[in-house]
Amino acid sequence: MERLKGKIAIITGASQGMGESHARKFVAEGAKVVLTDLNEARGRMIADELGTENALFVKQDVAKVEDWKNVVLQTETVFGPVNVLVNNAGILGPVANALELEDEAYHKVIDINQNGIFYGMKYTLPSMLKAGIGSIVNISSIAGIVAIYGYPNLAYMGSKFAIRGMTKAVAVEFAKNNIRANSVHPGFIKTPMMAQATDEEGGSATQFIPLGRLAETSEVSNLVVFLASDESSYLTGTEQIIDGGMSIQ
Repeated sequence: MERLKGKIAIITGASQGMGESHARKFVAEGAKVVLTDLNEARGRMIADELGTENALFVKQDVAKVEDWKNVVLQTETVFGPVNVLVNNAGILGPVANALELEDEAYHKVIDINQNGIFYGMKYTLPSMLKAGIGSIVNISSIAGIVAIYGYPNLAYMGSKFAIRGMTKAVAVEFAKNNIRANSVHPGFIKTPMMAQATDEEGGSATQFIPLGRLAETSEVSNLVVFLASDESSYLTGTEQIIDGGMSIQ
């Protein structure tokens, strides 16, 4: 259980859902983890459970540059140079078609889902260059692979498609520096955000999933651990789709 021994990771949006699952799995596999989120109370509780020798919580708004600079500084101060970044934080935004989507809502989704990913890579890459190795795992969505009308809006889909392009650009640019970047595209996962979006535990949504069920967060975490580990050392610039077969139809 030491697939991530020697890894120092930043995981955003780590106070619940997939981010929390990733953080717990990373520590179990031997990594040192900095968890970030706006939910300070729950984030600190999770970090405390994982142990101060393994985990640190830093409150962060991923859409703010100064917050990113602070997260990287605290990570380096406590654990050392960053060699894994999991850009997990994101929001759905309102369910709305193109004419209904308010400008303010559009920009909020883009700020968090797209700009947050850009800032994360930009301000973490110098630390990875110091480490001499790095793996960036950007959490996108199947809505960044195929257009899903009305779910939930074009800002969400646009941001998730953008993650694919930004991931590939960084993968090409920094491959010579032993830094890899891959995007992960989950389908319907059992998280609080998904429950809020579907108002159910899956219910009728499962009819669109060939495997017939929602995924557990741990199933996505297993993939993220693989991408963060040296087991995936020849894998970069890829889209890893984990959707129970939704996008193959």
